[in-house]
Amino acid sequence: MSRYLPGDVVSRRKGVVMHKGVVLRDGSILHNTPFRGEHVCSEEEFRAGKRLRATRLEGYERRRVLHHAENGDRRRYNLLTNNCEHTVTRAATGSAHSPQLTSWVAGVGLGAVAFALTRHPAITVAGYALGYRLVKKLR
Repeated sequence: MSRYLPGDVVSRRKGVVMHKGVVLRDGSILHNTPFRGEHVCSEEEFRAGKRLRATRLEGYERRRVLHHAENGDRRRYNLLTNNCEHTVTRAATGSAHSPQLTSWVAGVGLGAVAFALTRHPAITVAGYALGYRLVKKLR
């Protein structure tokens, strides 16, 4: 049996990003991956040998997440429009968005502008870091 509560949002490190999913009533996890799209798996499979972090939702949010996760249509994976964060935020708020993707795009965009203006790699890295931090603060 899972130590996480139904409706918890769980995440684990996956390279440089966090992979996210929703714990269901039976302890399994709804998540979204490139080759399988939105699907349900065991906690062990989701964990993939990594440490899990859980975000506890309360009341209405928890019920909404569970209802959507257990009854919603399963969508195919798309990095830009339907990744694991889109799946979780759609279930939690009704609106799909990916804060990690937004941060990456802003960081890469500012880094590219910095490089175009200066043609210096160090400035490019600084521009990326600035963009990434800026988006994190705006959340």
